[in-house]
Amino acid sequence: MIKKYIKIIPFAAALIGFSAHADVALKNNTDILGKWNVYAEAAKLDGEKKKIQVEWDFQADGTLQTTSTDSVGRTKEMKIAIKYFVEDGDIKKQTTPGRDKYESCNVLEKDSDKMVLKCTYLFYFLTKL
Repeated sequence: MIKKYIKIIPFAAALIGFSAHADVALKNNTDILGKWNVYAEAAKLDGEKKKIQVEWDFQADGTLQTTSTDSVGRTKEMKIAIKYFVEDGDIKKQTTPGRDKYESCNVLEKDSDKMVLKCTYLFYFLTKL
């Protein structure tokens, strides 16, 4: 009997370690079209959020227009257009303009005016504009 519990313990611990968030599978890019304010990023979902001032505009033609505002004031505003698409429910976006390397961003939460993404290295917290 004890041997059964010993076998179950690692499985139960693994279940507890899973996030309470279930991924949201996007059907296509119409689920995300428009302008979003990326107000914070974090290394961990429940970690410290670093405030940022970035706008992402998901356009129907597969362009993600990124507008960053420098909070220090050195560069003021920078605009960069990169490519994106939705595949297997995730957002795939270029890591660098003009390159064919893409990162996958899982949508952890989404409703009509909020979205949380888990990309390769960071979590992004967005609100619809």
